[in-house]
Amino acid sequence: MPLDELLRGIWQRRWAVALAAVLVFGLGAGLIVSWPRHYVAQAMVAPAETSGVATSTLMSPSPLLQGGLLDNRPSGNFGIYLDALRAPEAAAMLARETGLLAYLSDLRGAGAMGALRRHLGWRIEADLDDAESWLAQRFAATQGIATTTVTLTLEHRDRAAALDMLRRLHAMAETRVRAGLLGQARQRMAAIEARLATEPDQFQRSALYELLAAQQRIALVLGADEAVAARIVSAPMVGIRPSLPNRPLLLVLLAVAAPLASLLAAACLVLLRGPARARPVQYEMALGPRRLGAGAD
Repeated sequence: MPLDELLRGIWQRRWAVALAAVLVFGLGAGLIVSWPRHYVAQAMVAPAETSGVATSTLMSPSPLLQGGLLDNRPSGNFGIYLDALRAPEAAAMLARETGLLAYLSDLRGAGAMGALRRHLGWRIEADLDDAESWLAQRFAATQGIATTTVTLTLEHRDRAAALDMLRRLHAMAETRVRAGLLGQARQRMAAIEARLATEPDQFQRSALYELLAAQQRIALVLGADEAVAARIVSAPMVGIRPSLPNRPLLLVLLAVAAPLASLLAAACLVLLRGPARARPVQYEMALGPRRLGAGAD
């Protein structure tokens, strides 16, 4: 179909296109306005190894011989910290210390889906699997583009609960890294001390004393350093108003998409029905002079 005929067909249906655009925009705007909003708690952290004297460097026997006191690698203890934030133990901690399970149970029992679950006898009470799925969907750790900082975000419908859960997640991950390192150091010290109690060779005892001093240095650093895995750059905070979803942006996008969708539907309709209507008109125009000539005879 030529472009001018396509445009002419769309123009003939302009009022239907405008009505369809208004209906689509109204329906979408209703869904956007009625969609539940969430508060977003946010904190910015950096690897403790990059913001001061590196903990892992202080733990080493010869810190100055291994490249100085600073370490710019965003891995090590910080990688364990990030994994601990998403671990099943984190979801279990939130379920145990906060009202996450009750909150999820209320969500599962609300609305039409809740009525359907009760009618079919499905489970409504949330469990640890639901808590783990919720944490995977609502928590995010975003790496900075040009820096080693990571932004932690947690979404929740309640403002205080979002802030409290993010603080608990950070404290749990930091404590887990510290406890793992300290437990390893104490286990090694116990093994070295047991070996010293039975070792008669003086040269072996000297080497064991050096190993014991290294493990004692690790325990001392862990007890004195405030941050072992992640150092807080920006303390956890949450906005006064809910920020998800972004209603103004979604309404603007819908105001652009609704007319375009209506125009596309009208163009498809013209392409489907236009040729079928154009053939009889062309046939009558071709037969017009013959009919006029027959009438004149």
